[in-house]
Amino acid sequence: MTIVKNDLYDYGLYIYQDNDNFKFSLDSILLAEFVDVSKKMDTIVDFCSGNCPVPLILSTKKKVDIIGIEIQENIYNLACKSIEENNLNNRIKMINDSIKNVKKYIKDESVDIVTCNPPYFKYNEGVSLTNISMEKAIARHEIEMNLEDIMISARYILKNRGILYLVHRCDRLEEIIVMLNKYHFSMKELQFIYTNDNEASMVLIKAIKNGNIGSLIVNKGINVANMNSYKGIFRG
Repeated sequence: MTIVKNDLYDYGLYIYQDNDNFKFSLDSILLAEFVDVSKKMDTIVDFCSGNCPVPLILSTKKKVDIIGIEIQENIYNLACKSIEENNLNNRIKMINDSIKNVKKYIKDESVDIVTCNPPYFKYNEGVSLTNISMEKAIARHEIEMNLEDIMISARYILKNRGILYLVHRCDRLEEIIVMLNKYHFSMKELQFIYTNDNEASMVLIKAIKNGNIGSLIVNKGINVANMNSYKGIFRG
């Protein structure tokens, strides 16, 4: 494990990373930038927090309580180190556990926003993961949790009309829509992300718990391939 302290782009924050096994991705920044925090909101929970990029960025938007949940202890420790480095202990708290156990820590219907940058790939026990570390495998593959776990846990802790923000691969959008409908989330906004000029690779989703059907906003796609700054990319 090689721990380094990096600038968190242009947010005036620092983040600790493991150069050998785990570093946050652009997806986390795009997710955090996509989130709209209103004045009436006071609690955000970030599922699959990793080394804490989403909570750190969200802390620059509004003064709200932020809770991050990360199952892997080594990565959780990096998150805690980053929080301390940025003097945000009074704003951000971390939980080292599975999101499936969220009921142990957070009251039902007490949260305004849930964010999640989850593992993107389904786990097939017949597929070999021997070429990557278990730490990377858990971060990338649905070994410890899956899409349905996200919906169940988010629905439990979100207030009525609370908001779920999710970033995922476009090739799983149909499955995501099915899961959102199953757990009574109404999709309200889609933002497609391109890294080339051909087809979208990622999608950002905003969904409302028990929201009314209709009024879906599909934003113009954004190509992030040549951008120097992602701060304020969606709402200025």
